[in-house]
Amino acid sequence: MASDTLTPEVEAAVKSAKDKLDAHTYEIVQWHFHESTGCPFWLEKKKEFNFDPLTEVKGYDDLKKFPLFEDEWLRGGPVRRWVPQAYADKPIYVFETGGTTGIPKSRIAIDDFRTDYSLFSETLPDKYFPKGSNWLMLGPSGPRRLRLAVEHLAQVRGGISFCIDLDPRWVVKLIKRGKMDELEAYKKHCIDQAITVLTAGHDVKCMFGTPKLIESLCLGLEDKGTTLADVGITGIFSGGTEFTPQWTRYCIEELFGGGPEESGIYMTPTYGNTLMGLACSKPVTPEDGYKISYYAPQPRAVTEVVSFDDPYQSVPYGETGRVKLTTLTKEFFVPGFLERDEGEREMPYLTYPWEGVSGVRPFHGFASSTTVGVY
Repeated sequence: MASDTLTPEVEAAVKSAKDKLDAHTYEIVQWHFHESTGCPFWLEKKKEFNFDPLTEVKGYDDLKKFPLFEDEWLRGGPVRRWVPQAYADKPIYVFETGGTTGIPKSRIAIDDFRTDYSLFSETLPDKYFPKGSNWLMLGPSGPRRLRLAVEHLAQVRGGISFCIDLDPRWVVKLIKRGKMDELEAYKKHCIDQAITVLTAGHDVKCMFGTPKLIESLCLGLEDKGTTLADVGITGIFSGGTEFTPQWTRYCIEELFGGGPEESGIYMTPTYGNTLMGLACSKPVTPEDGYKISYYAPQPRAVTEVVSFDDPYQSVPYGETGRVKLTTLTKEFFVPGFLERDEGEREMPYLTYPWEGVSGVRPFHGFASSTTVGVY
């Protein structure tokens, strides 16, 4: 830690956060590897390790003893092998990732998505995300956690969520077949659903949308002689690797008509997925060139920016590396998963006193084969 560049106040916060993470890591590892509480997958997998997680993992740094988490472990079933013994009688959800290349990755969930989005709710400014307001969920539906998560976010803030029907797997198939006319028609179908909700008198003030869909929605409303502000939207929660400073500048200045004080619309970028939860961003401002820096929801999840050559070695602050994720909840334990993203390692600051990542984009090692689709 480059302590000479941190204020004493931030240094103290960093140490406190690290102590909390170490204690939390110990608790989660004990839970997942104890016969009475652990899940069948990890209880079986530990027989292959040359160490005992119960006695040799004392803190976060000890997770390096584990091999990197392989995403193939999440493809196929039986899915109940991921359910901790202590939760065997709980109602279980299953959430899937893209599924565009064979069997989708899946994870079990009970309350993690509610916890993640309740915590995220506390970061939203009430001025632009008024309590009691209804929401529009303009994103993927089907077996993904996002729909239920945004519904919970609306409900925990006292509102009701309206959802559109969107199948990203069909979008990817259209792209791979070169059916761009059909792709545009499908996108218009999704946007038409959203505009119908927004113009039906439902008092929707808040929404989730991916960058591409927000842009299409703004242009679709413009075609009808209206704007996001005119139909009542004041707060937008968005996410996706398409979030670049260039797009954010265009969106805020051109599509919204200015920053929150001028347009009345506040947008907060996030970076998340089914495995991690939700990483919040540092406030995005014109003064900072619309730079977007994300901070994971420690201690429930941790992101590191690691060397392309050595996934156990963090890159220096400001340098580029691959994003490595660790998930640490009682429902789900994922040590050292290499994401399909890369970015720059960011310094801790007082609100989030741990490292962050900026400039998130598809990992260059296979960026050309990544189909983002409607996201």
